Amino acid sequence: MKKVILAYSGGLDTSIILHWLINKGYEVVCYVADVGQEEDFDKAKEKALLLGASKVYIEDLKEEFVQEYIFQALKANSVYEGKYLLGTSLARPIIAKKHIEIAEKESTNIFAHGATGKGNDQVRFELTIMKFVPDAEIISPWKDPEFLAKFKGRTDLINYAHKHKIPIESTAEKPYSMDDNLMHISYEAGKLEDPKYEPKEDMFKKTTSPLNAPDKETKIMIEFKEGIPVSVTHENNTVTGSLELFQYLNKLGSENGIGRIDLVENRFVGMKSRGVYETPAGTILLIAHKDIEGLVLDREVCHLKDMLMPKIAELIYNGFWFSPEMDFLMSAVNQSQINVDGKVYLTLYKGNAFVTSRESDKSLYNENIASMDKLGGYDQTDAKGFIKLNALRLKLGPK
Repeated sequence: MKKVILAYSGGLDTSIILHWLINKGYEVVCYVADVGQEEDFDKAKEKALLLGASKVYIEDLKEEFVQEYIFQALKANSVYEGKYLLGTSLARPIIAKKHIEIAEKESTNIFAHGATGKGNDQVRFELTIMKFVPDAEIISPWKDPEFLAKFKGRTDLINYAHKHKIPIESTAEKPYSMDDNLMHISYEAGKLEDPKYEPKEDMFKKTTSPLNAPDKETKIMIEFKEGIPVSVTHENNTVTGSLELFQYLNKLGSENGIGRIDLVENRFVGMKSRGVYETPAGTILLIAHKDIEGLVLDREVCHLKDMLMPKIAELIYNGFWFSPEMDFLMSAVNQSQINVDGKVYLTLYKGNAFVTSRESDKSLYNENIASMDKLGGYDQTDAKGFIKLNALRLKLGPK
């Protein structure tokens, strides 16, 4: 029997795929990546073994996910198409990396995953696998003619699960495809495929509705060192440690209804898709990080970073985390973060995170020069010649 390592979540798709692979004669080793999703991992393991998996790996990747992926993307202020904070995109390279390590341990080069042939995740998983295992054999059922002849979509999967008594949570009435991790939870498919459909409140799992959030402000302070958040202070409580502070901000953001977005985005494979996301901690940290950069970054460095960000976000979204171009761009980003130290004070209130003040020993702000009440060594008459020089090409140009 050929041995295959299946990236397994215990959800609808991978449960059916596990059953399908076993019926095709494979020995299936399941691998579950714990990237912070709310899941009963013991139950998922029990289910996989019940369905016929020979072994189940459950890997705790939470701290590495925060430190090496989320915080690295945060340094670049990475946002795809102006809205999406890349929660799913960031989880895929670390999941694929561990997938490879388990395959090496199990002495096989055969990989399987449940990503749809219409989506981005197939690209993210397979690019990473192909980079590090050039001779890999990848089984992607949603691109397999035999599998596609049997399953047209989620409804067929649900019916198959019922027929073979495979326990699932999805139903025909609420067939959302959800991806949950520390960074966010996403919702796609089902009724959401109609861009005009307004999601019902009972769909949201990670945040309180802003309407039901407390009427009282929540005031916090986030401290950064070299662009990385190192502590969060709320009232008299200070939380340190990358994972701990991220989880704490998720809690505060959730309580205050922060981080919901609903958008139609452009997938790498060419189509548009509608996604709804909840990203509480990521939203708060992005706002805080951009603010402290405004205080400590040189103007031209800041502007160059703003120019690079869309490309970095695109690379992350498209699955090129492990690529020469990503290494090149992130080297520049990391250089820019050397002096990004300081504290940002925010107020969280009913779906919003407002920056109220900031401070840093590395501040480039000079009150004497900026003040409207002091000369501060700045000769305002110099501005006359500065403006004339900049106006010269406008005077000489077409009218």
